[in-house]
Amino acid sequence: MIRLWKLCFRILLRLFYRVEVSGLENYEKAGDRVLIVANHTSLLDGILLYAWLPETPTFAINTSIAAKRIFKPFLFFVDLFEMDATNPLSVKSMVKYIKQNKKAVIFPEGRITVTGSLMKIYEGPGLIADKSDATILPIAIEGAQYSRLSYMKGRGHVRWFPKVTVTILPPEKIEVSSKLLGHDRRKAASRQLQDLMFKLTYSSFDQKRTLYSTMLDASKQFGPKQIILEDFKREQLNYKQLILRSILLSGLIKKQTKAGEHIGVLLPNVNALPIFFFALQSIGRVPAMLNFTSGALTIKRACETAQAKIIYTSRGFIENAKLEKMAAELEKDFTVIYLEDFKQSISLATKLSALYKSRNPARHYAKQGLNTNPEATAVILFTSGSEGHPKGVVLSHSNILANYAQVRCHINFTPKDTIFNCLPLFHSFGLNAGFLMPLFGGGKVFLYPSPLHYRIIPELIYELGATIFFATDTFFKGYARYAHPFDLNTLNYVVAGAEKLHDDTIHLWMNKFGLRILQGYGVTEASPVISVNNKMLNKFGTAGRLVSEMEYYIKPVDGIKDGGHLIVRGPNIMQGYLSHDKPGEIQAPATKRGAGWYDTGDIVDIDDEGFITILGRAKRFAKIGGEMVSLTAVEELASLTWPNMNHAAVAVHDARKGEKIILFTDSKNTERKQLQEVAKNKHMGELIIAKIIIHIEVVPVLSTGKTDYLNLDKLAVAYNDDKEGSSWREMLSKLITHDSTEKN
Repeated sequence: MIRLWKLCFRILLRLFYRVEVSGLENYEKAGDRVLIVANHTSLLDGILLYAWLPETPTFAINTSIAAKRIFKPFLFFVDLFEMDATNPLSVKSMVKYIKQNKKAVIFPEGRITVTGSLMKIYEGPGLIADKSDATILPIAIEGAQYSRLSYMKGRGHVRWFPKVTVTILPPEKIEVSSKLLGHDRRKAASRQLQDLMFKLTYSSFDQKRTLYSTMLDASKQFGPKQIILEDFKREQLNYKQLILRSILLSGLIKKQTKAGEHIGVLLPNVNALPIFFFALQSIGRVPAMLNFTSGALTIKRACETAQAKIIYTSRGFIENAKLEKMAAELEKDFTVIYLEDFKQSISLATKLSALYKSRNPARHYAKQGLNTNPEATAVILFTSGSEGHPKGVVLSHSNILANYAQVRCHINFTPKDTIFNCLPLFHSFGLNAGFLMPLFGGGKVFLYPSPLHYRIIPELIYELGATIFFATDTFFKGYARYAHPFDLNTLNYVVAGAEKLHDDTIHLWMNKFGLRILQGYGVTEASPVISVNNKMLNKFGTAGRLVSEMEYYIKPVDGIKDGGHLIVRGPNIMQGYLSHDKPGEIQAPATKRGAGWYDTGDIVDIDDEGFITILGRAKRFAKIGGEMVSLTAVEELASLTWPNMNHAAVAVHDARKGEKIILFTDSKNTERKQLQEVAKNKHMGELIIAKIIIHIEVVPVLSTGKTDYLNLDKLAVAYNDDKEGSSWREMLSKLITHDSTEKN
């Protein structure tokens, strides 16, 4: 009789919800004493598990929920174990029951989600698994949160019969150190279960797709008329319009380029950039995102590194940003195509063709047979190399989608969200966290061309009612300086990255706006997020805990007792680097432990709870307003300005820009305007011009012949903290002779 009922439910669920179940083989692997945990998406969850689990387990359910009439019919099919996860006696009873080699289903959230993502995880289920020594069988339910039987009405794209998937993951055990007892043991078990629930949510997202197919799926899931883009011109785009325009543009680009070709993209944060980005994705071209603030020389090197022969930009953008000289310089070596010129090529037949293809974009995309491999290169971003040459960071489709799956466990993007993104899309933080991730989650992205407009941005956030905001420590301080206390009242998530979040910024935002800034940590090579705090797990002064499916080890560093080099591996780690001296050759990350391991170059400490504290950067880079600046490139500019002399650049904290660069040189009669003139003539960016120049008789070196950066760092910090005092001058007298010049 039970089998008959199960079969009936399966038929009905497959008919209406097109249910797909995978991983059933893991059920048998779990053994006899099993605690089955699942995310709680809707009223369908219990029926789904009843219908497809080989046996009928007992369902542990909250007493208040069990009392509701809607659950009474369910009692006919299963046994319920009513419990209060916060009641010790109830937990003990559950432990005793499972110890009898029983199987029980429990929803650790204790309630159906009202956000579409994970809710609070109670400590009880983790304690039950630990005390009963049960095997945990995780089950991920995806899609049911969008059904009419969910609690998401008014919060997302709810419809009658969304597609539902049920994924049974391999069984796991909670393993807590025998040294931990009482409260500490309960916390540790709860934390492990929390991580398991994050992993469960991560696993429910299909990463083996391309960016374009994921965008098409998002359009189906949230509706083609869902508004997902708006720029400062106040033009709004929905999925349908984005797809239509990307198809229209792709047909024109296809005539000028080859399949698999790397294409330089030189555009600001306007709607044209996402359209162009997905136009390239749809026809198997790879966008190489160029930093238009870095100067012609750096852009040239970036294109040479990526072997990009064509650069697409906008004539209006070039004129408004006064980049005519830079564009003229680029035109000497590359084919520069302006998007405005496409208007002449768009005929009525072209428009009708694009309209026809956009009616079934998935079929059109599949028919081309281009860009369908999830492991293929999706985008090339650039980061400065140790010699001042830009490195190309090659990210695959699965790299980026894996990072989205990892992050959505912590920051939930929904159709009710408006994400204010003023971070440039040529940066990983702006491209992935500020644009692609919200797009895949159905959120609306407002693109703003510059993060430096401290007065305008808070006013726009207020006007738009933005709910999610990404920025850096430097920018957060600037916005707080000019924003009205009520300007930011609609923000739900405020996330900092790209540079260290200072304590004074945290306190400033909390005191003025009542908002908690969540600090994260990442690198371009990790697509970019490695760790992040969230509303459930947040520790002051840290960058959060590693996201799901990431492994790490710490490589010791001489002179540092606690902490060391952070080495990571995971599905979001890049395919590899493209270097200027080996163009076209992808150099995959690897360490002594094998392939796939990436040395972040950052010195960190990780506590017993897994929270990461960034101690400093091992690589010689400065971060100015969130921009990575090679100190070697600063020295290279000094050598061009004052040849045959010794120069050393170091970075110190700056309250306005995050960091500033101090250049030590044994060249006399130096002025900052000399650096500016050379940088202008060589088409170099202004960020590599040192803020302060200090003359010293001899640039100190170590016994190995290397520059003594350690002592120079100490001197620079002392100078920065106390220019007029005695501390830095005392150090100066011991190490160098005086004579310093500071130019603003």
